[in-house]
This record gives sequence, C-alpha cells and structure tokens, in this order.
Amino acid sequence: MIARWPSAPPALYKPVVTILTPAGKPKVMPEMTQPRILLIGTGDTKADELLFMSECIARAGGRTIMMDISVLGDPPYQAAHDKHAVAAAAQTTIEAIASSGDENSAMSLMAVGAANLAHALAERDAVDGVIAIGGTMGTDLALDVAQALPLGLPKLIVSTVAFSHLIPPERVAADLMMILWAGGLYGLNGTCTAVLSQACGAIVGAARSAIKPRKDRPVVAITSLGKSCLRYMVELKPQLERRGYEVVVFHTTGMGGRAMESIAAQGGFAAVLDLSLQEVANQLTGSVVNSGADRLENAGRAGIPQIVAPGAIDMVDFPAWLGVPNELSDRPFHAHNRLLASATSGSTDRQRIARAIAGKLSQASAPVAFVLPAGGIQQWDREGEALHDPDALAAFVDAMRSAIKAPVELHEIKDHINSAAFNETVLGIFDRWVAAGIVPRGRTTAAA
Repeated sequence: MIARWPSAPPALYKPVVTILTPAGKPKVMPEMTQPRILLIGTGDTKADELLFMSECIARAGGRTIMMDISVLGDPPYQAAHDKHAVAAAAQTTIEAIASSGDENSAMSLMAVGAANLAHALAERDAVDGVIAIGGTMGTDLALDVAQALPLGLPKLIVSTVAFSHLIPPERVAADLMMILWAGGLYGLNGTCTAVLSQACGAIVGAARSAIKPRKDRPVVAITSLGKSCLRYMVELKPQLERRGYEVVVFHTTGMGGRAMESIAAQGGFAAVLDLSLQEVANQLTGSVVNSGADRLENAGRAGIPQIVAPGAIDMVDFPAWLGVPNELSDRPFHAHNRLLASATSGSTDRQRIARAIAGKLSQASAPVAFVLPAGGIQQWDREGEALHDPDALAAFVDAMRSAIKAPVELHEIKDHINSAAFNETVLGIFDRWVAAGIVPRGRTTAAA
C-alpha cells in the first residue's frame, strides 16, 4: 500500500538568507521557492518507497524529478528520466544492459548512465539536489552519481549500508550526506518511513539553504592534523589570505584527505599544500584510517601545482577503542582521544613510505616541491616526547633524499616542521611560483 498525505502540502515559504560578502557587507541571496530534487531508485522494486519519498519532498516544498534505474521491470509511474534514458546516457540500450551477463555488470552500466545523466542535469542547472535510495546495489550506483556531481550541490544517499566498512573511502564524494535506511529491506513500515521522511526533508532543506562555493578568489588547499600535532596552518592560512587566496584546510584523519582528493580530482584548487601525509602512511601500513590508494595522486593528475611535506608520516593511526594492534604493541604510543590513537612505525616502514611518496609525486603533471624538515615531522617526535625516535626519523630522511628525483624539487631544512623556518620555506616556494605564473595570482578584497 502506498502511503498518502492526508492533506495538500503546506504553502511554500520563502526564507531570506543573508551572508557577508568578502568586503563584510550583507548580501541577500536569491530566494528558492521550490527546489528541484532528483530522486533516484529502482522503480520496479521500490515503487512504494519512491512514491512515498516523492510525497515527502512535495510536503517539504520541493519538486521531485524521478530517475528510474530499473533493469528488468518497469515502475507503476512515468519517470522523467526512465531506464531507457539512463541506458542511452551510457551509450547503450536497456536490452544490451539486461543481457550483459549478470546483475553486477548490468548495474555497473546503469551506474555509468546515471552518473552521466545526473552530471548533465547539474551542468545545465536543472536540479537543486539529488537523493538516491538503495541496498548494496543501489548504493554502489549512487556513490558513482554523487562523485559525478559538483561540490556544493546537495547529495544524499539513503542506504542499508550507510557508514559501513563495505564502502571504501575513495568512493565517497567530498560533501556526500548519508543516512542508514533502517528497516528498509522490504516494503514500508513505521521505522523506515521515519527515516525516509527525514531524508527527504533534509535534502529539500539543504537545497534551499545551500550556498555554492565562491569563485571570487583562487582556492588553496592545506592538509593538516589539528593544531597540537602540526601547527603550520596557523601561520600559513592568514599569510595566504593576505595574498588574496581562499584557504581550505583539510583534517587528515581519513575522510578529510578523501574530501581534498575528491575536489582536487575535479580541478577545484589553484594549488595544494599537502603537508600532512599520514593518511598515505596509514594506507601503506594497513590502517583503516586512510583515504584510499589514490591519496597524493589526484592533484598531480589534474595538473595542480603542489607543495608537499611529510607531516606525521611516522604515525600509524588506529581506533583507540579497539586497543593497540599486536604488530604495534612494542612501539611508542600516543592516545589522542577515545576515538583515535597512534603508534610510531619503525625505520623499515618509514623507508617504504618514503619511496611510495616519491613514486606518487613523480607521476604529477604539474610542478611539485617537496619540503623535507630533517628536524622532525610532528609535535610528539621531539626529544622528550612520547613518539621521539631519532634513528627512525634519520632513516626516513635518508630514504626521502634518495627517492625524490627531478623534476620534483627537494627543499631540505634542518628545522622541525612546526618551526618558523618551515613556514618561510613553504611561502618562499609559493611566492616564487606565483611570480612565475605557475600559481595564479590571488585577488585581494579591493581587486575582487
């Protein structure tokens, strides 16, 4: 049975959103009276759920645009973008997809079409938000759709495997929202309708409220690991802002690096200051606190100039609530909080990490400078601190010296990464690249 609202949707409201311009002057944003929400799902198997969601979207003041990703059956409604349109967007037919071999190959082809079609709709400003629903099959497809959409366009997946270990970090779009589809295996019930209605309200609200990223200044990314471990952002951010750049700082605890990589892959930065690489080290040593195998690769692939440093590569992170892994039980240890803890890697692992970093940087299609602070790479490796290991640090520095090859620039300093000398070195390289036209000039408030 399909749920129906007992009364018509309430009158649409027109919120007034006020933001401050770079000059500090208030600016009233244009009103959005009826957000257009692209709703994606398999209409042949989840028609009740999708029609219920469409009514929830209407009740929240939105307008639903259906995309049907069914393969074998047909929904009991007419989708604005039916399965034939999805197949055509993958440059094939639904008949060819249905006979492609198995359900995995069929849905993989539908994912290509759905992602291409959603991207085209976003490009021509035909949708204001996207929501998809599914189990593992629908979630697999929806993750591709989310990655094809631009940053700032609200995107939400209602999934039976939300937040699951089944989803690798490299599949997650930078600004993706997810909610667990509790009680959603088969048919409508009070538990799942509570989730579905909440999700629909969230995507309509997000579409109403979203302020798209500004494009009035070139954007520079910085990676860091809090202010206690790595402190350079405290100085670098205001310095770059004074030069006319918008600075976005990413917290390298797994998903922060993933977000940076996702935006870099879309060419979203004028330059990347990737100064905290412990997610690379985590991935190489088997830690779950990683950003995927392509960490430190997307900026170079997209032609974005990079200044790189090995911040915190000596730490292997793990969930604190699981206890210290057996293989790290004899290593120096630091508990950051009840969620995150770290132990240091030994000399052999650090040498392997150095070679991996150099290998990734060698593939870049734009200039790369590597700053090597021989005096230390995170706050707790100083003498007298819990993670001090001068022999392992020396082994890493030696390996890094040998591994970095031209055209990657190597800038070795004797100081610690949390020193003024490190900041001066990074800014010196950045300013030289601006003068040479490698990095576009910033735009100050007056110029903007």
